[in-house]
Order: sequence, then structure tokens, then C-alpha cells
Amino acid sequence: MATAQDTASRDDVRSGIIAAATRLLRDKGANAVTTRAVAEAAGVQAPTIYRLFGDKDGLIDAVAEHVMSTYVSSKSAVAEAADGDPVADLRSGWRTHLEFGLANPELYALIATRGRGAPSPAVVAGMAVLRARVRRLAAAGLLRVDEQRALMMIHAAGNGTILALLGMPADQRDPGLGDAMFDAVLGGVLATAPATPDTSTNAIAVTFATVVPDLPGLSDAERALMAEWLGRSLTRP
Repeated sequence: MATAQDTASRDDVRSGIIAAATRLLRDKGANAVTTRAVAEAAGVQAPTIYRLFGDKDGLIDAVAEHVMSTYVSSKSAVAEAADGDPVADLRSGWRTHLEFGLANPELYALIATRGRGAPSPAVVAGMAVLRARVRRLAAAGLLRVDEQRALMMIHAAGNGTILALLGMPADQRDPGLGDAMFDAVLGGVLATAPATPDTSTNAIAVTFATVVPDLPGLSDAERALMAEWLGRSLTRP
């Protein structure tokens, strides 16, 4: 049975490997993050990395978790405290996301193009923050599309904007592209100007869908059926 000291030692070794991989990624780029290079930088044997992380992809996930944890935590705190204009809150989050991607190009490229398995916990947490911001838009009667469509449009546009900017030399990047893309995607998801809630059928349905889980006097099955009807109406061709 492992002792507390053994566990602490294992955690210290794991943290040291993650720190070494993070430095290599930041200083030399993604191609430098090999199992051999990380093991040498961390002062461990390569089998230790496989034992603690499974494979290189597992190590990259751990590095992403390490770098993004503070960023996602700060976003979560801001999102939970938000009680003002939901559009301004979303714009602030969008800008923060773009700043993070441009400040961590190698890591962001690895995260964004990760094609296997489930996303890392940090990415899942970041999506939860975005989902909360989209929910505030829906609850205010501002969406013309259902919440999931709005979420994916904003997410896709944000990732695409960052990757497009990272694909250009820094001195050739359009500094206004981020705000222009945000305004463009808002035009696709918002029902009207942000200050005036829309009264169209779609906007009302989207807003109503946000309160279905809390409707009194209905069974879980009835609430689920009502949510299904609303979703079908909102996603009709």
C-alpha cells in the first residue's frame, strides 16, 4: 500500500515533468516536446512518463490542464459574478479567450487540433463557462437560435479566429479581426439589438426553453417532452 510520502513524491515527480514539458513547449515549440526531451529536462527516465501519463498525448493533456487551469478559473469566477449586460459579458469573455490563444500559440494549436478521445477537463470547464454566458443571452430573450446552436457558432468562430491569426506573422495580423468576427457571429445568433428583447416566435421559444427545467406541476418526463418539442421547433429546416 502506498504511503502518504510515496503519494507526495509521485505528485512532485509528475509536477516536475509537467513543468519541464511546459518550458519546452513555450521555449522551443510543439516539435520539441518529445518523450525523450521531456524526460531529460525533468531528470527522469522515459518509462516514468509512460507510467504517470500513459503516452505523449496524456502528457500534453496534463500540460494543457496546467496552463489553462488558472485561466479557466478566472473566467469561471467572472462568469459566476456576472449580473450586467449579457452581451458585454460575452464580448469580454471572447476577448480574454483570444488573448489567451495568441499568448500561448503552441499550446492552443495543440488543444484546438486535438483529434482523439475526449477533451481535457480544462477545455470542458471553459465550454461550461461559455454555456453559462449563452444561457444568460437566452434567458434575456436575445437569441434567435437555440442555445446549443449559439454555443457552437460562438465556439467555432472563436477557435477559427485564433487559428487564423496564429497562421499569420505577428506584424501582419489584423488587430480588429477579433471584434469584427464577434460582431458577425452576434448577427447570426442575436434576435435584435441587445438593448431590446425580441418578441418573435423563435426568440420567445428560446427564452421559454431556459425555464422548462424549473416549471412546477410537471413530471420529469413531461418537462423532457416539452423541451424536445421546443428543440424540434427551433431546429426545423
